[in-house]
Formats: sequence, structure tokens, C-alpha cells
Amino acid sequence: MKILEAAINSRQDVSLTAYLQDAGKEFRNITKRPAVLVIPGGGYQFCSDREADPVAFAYLKAGYHAFVLRYSVGDDHKWPEPLEDYEDAMEYIKNHAEKWNVLSDKIAVVGFSAGGHLAGAAATIAKHKPAAAILGYAVLNEVVDEIAEDAPIIAKQVEYDTAPCFLFASRADNVVPIKNTLDMAISLDKAGITFESHIYAFGPHGFSVGDTAIQTRESAFCERIPNWVQDSVGFLKDVMGDFCVGTAEDKILSKPKCKAHVTDDESAWLSLDCTIGRIMGNPVAKKVLTDVIEEMKKTIIPFTPEMTFDDMMNCFSRMKLRDILHEKSIEINEEQIDALLREVPNI
Repeated sequence: MKILEAAINSRQDVSLTAYLQDAGKEFRNITKRPAVLVIPGGGYQFCSDREADPVAFAYLKAGYHAFVLRYSVGDDHKWPEPLEDYEDAMEYIKNHAEKWNVLSDKIAVVGFSAGGHLAGAAATIAKHKPAAAILGYAVLNEVVDEIAEDAPIIAKQVEYDTAPCFLFASRADNVVPIKNTLDMAISLDKAGITFESHIYAFGPHGFSVGDTAIQTRESAFCERIPNWVQDSVGFLKDVMGDFCVGTAEDKILSKPKCKAHVTDDESAWLSLDCTIGRIMGNPVAKKVLTDVIEEMKKTIIPFTPEMTFDDMMNCFSRMKLRDILHEKSIEINEEQIDALLREVPNI
């Protein structure tokens, strides 16, 4: 493994530490690796050491390259300087991706507290959006006004192009109220963004990876808190893919199991992952699906004798077409039907 320190811009004390794992040779079929960019917390006054290298080491163990960003902090560095540091860091990593064997489209951010606010900004409003964001006890609502003047309220910035998010926090956090995480989850849900959330019953603010080597656990420290690390790695595998057999660049990682969005309703073209309401409201799609609809009429039994097929479709309007076909065991050539739907504009 190589450890490099890079000055990514001219600002004093801003730096990027790169932990670069080997690829190829003994690591069979792994010629490039995904990466995480760790953004420590510290109330925009300092960068916490316990949320820096120890976090990077956890993802190194899972096979990721890891980078730690120490960004602009203190009263002399106002927003949006921290976001500009993030943009510089991502650009620097992507410019060195070939040399460092980084999969440039598979870089996630991991942020804590105020660093979680910066990671949330990366996921929502940054030019260089990450492939996913892991937000730990992050400042995501109006609380940001207490630590950074003119900084955005992240929960209000969520739109369709927001990156998938993994959220974790402690219910008993008395520094960053749990409402920050709850507000973000609601915003992600409304926008149809894929997310996972873990709110532990009790524990202090700033627990990092929850290891006793970082801080000792007292009675007010939930034993399950360390689980967030492995759960977040699983989330990254779900949304970015896992290592698989292959040597070509597009075969280094498997196809993601989970899309960035719950449905394809906001995509430019229809698909099996659009909701029934969206598909059935499109006359062209209904023509394309004539045979499929006939099979559905034979298989889907109305809840009451008075209900029509259209009534049933209204009941299932929020379900993805793919899901109801699976639930009702309707056998079709999904790949073929999906390809036909993807030629239909989503209007």
C-alpha cells in the first residue's frame, strides 16, 4: 500500500491523504478499485482525527482505496470554501485515477457531523457528485446556521440527481439532534432516492467507527453502533457493485443490485422499473404491453367482484411493474419487454 500526501490547492492546511492499495498481481482480477473520500467532522473549526484515518482503515479492509480530506476550517474560512476544497479533491483524484487504479465513477464520500454536512453538500449540489454518500450524525437541517454562515440546509437541497445515501446516528445525540437525520430521510424519500438509515437507541455524538481503541464505551454506548461500518460497506456494494471475476474495466465490479432511485418514474424513458401508474398513463406504453396486460388480466384477481382491472391498476399504481409481475408470477421475457419500454419516451 502507498500513502501519499497531496496539496490540492493553495489554501494552507488543506490536504488530501491517499491510501492506495495494490491492484493486479496477487490481487487476482482486481486491476482497479472503488474508493471512499473521508471527510472528518469538527464543527467547521477543526478536522477530527478520530473521524479521519480510523475510518479510512475500515474501508481499506473492505478493499477500497481511501482518501482523507482535511478541508478549510476556522473563522477565516467561510462557506463555500469547504465545498471548493471537496471539488478540488475529487478533481485531483479523478485526474490521477488511471495512475492510482481508481474506478473514477465509483467514489463514495463518508462524512461525520460538520463533515457530514459537507458530504451531504457533495451528494446534492456539488459539481463532482459522488457515487454514494455515507452521512454519520451529520448536520443536515437548520442547525447548520450555528456552525457555518450562509451554508446550505442539505435536507432542502435533495433533488432527483442526489446520490444514494446511507444515514446513521444516535437517538441520544445531544450535539446534532436526531431530527437532522430524520429530515434528510424524509427528503430522500420524497425525491425517490435510494437510502438506508440506522438510528441507534443510545450513544454519544462523535462515536466514529465505535471502536474502543478510539473511545472507551461506557454504559451509554450502544453495543450495535460499530455495525454501521459493515452495513455501510454492504450498502456501497449494493449501489456501486462488488468485486467480481473479470479483467476488463467494466467487469471489475458486478452490476449494482440496487438502483440510485426507487423507481424510474423520472427517467427520460420508461422501463419495467417505472410504476404501474406511470406506465398505464402512457398510451404508447399500453400498446407495447398489450400481451403483458392480457396476461395480467388473467392472473390478477380483483379484491371484490365490483372491481375492474383498471380499478386494480389504480390500487397498485405505486408499485413498479417489475414487482407486480414477480408477485403475481407472471412469466414474461423481462429483458425483451424492458428493452421495448426503453424506446417509449416518459411523458
